[in-house]
Amino acid sequence: MTTPANHPRDPLHCITLESIINQLVQRHDWSEMGRRIPVRCFRLNPTVKSSLTFLRKTPWARKRIEDWFIA
Repeated sequence: MTTPANHPRDPLHCITLESIINQLVQRHDWSEMGRRIPVRCFRLNPTVKSSLTFLRKTPWARKRIEDWFIA
């Protein structure tokens, strides 16, 4: 997937949380995600749906995922 042109204020402009999760899973796999961010939705029976539900309700975890994706 191509990355959109950089937005001057928001590097995640036009990138959905689902897209971020899918790209991180492709690059690093669930086990690496669970190692870096130790939450149950990445360690026990991980799915995109369960991760989206958790990350939408938990701002600190979403921030860590977004920061990791940007880096």
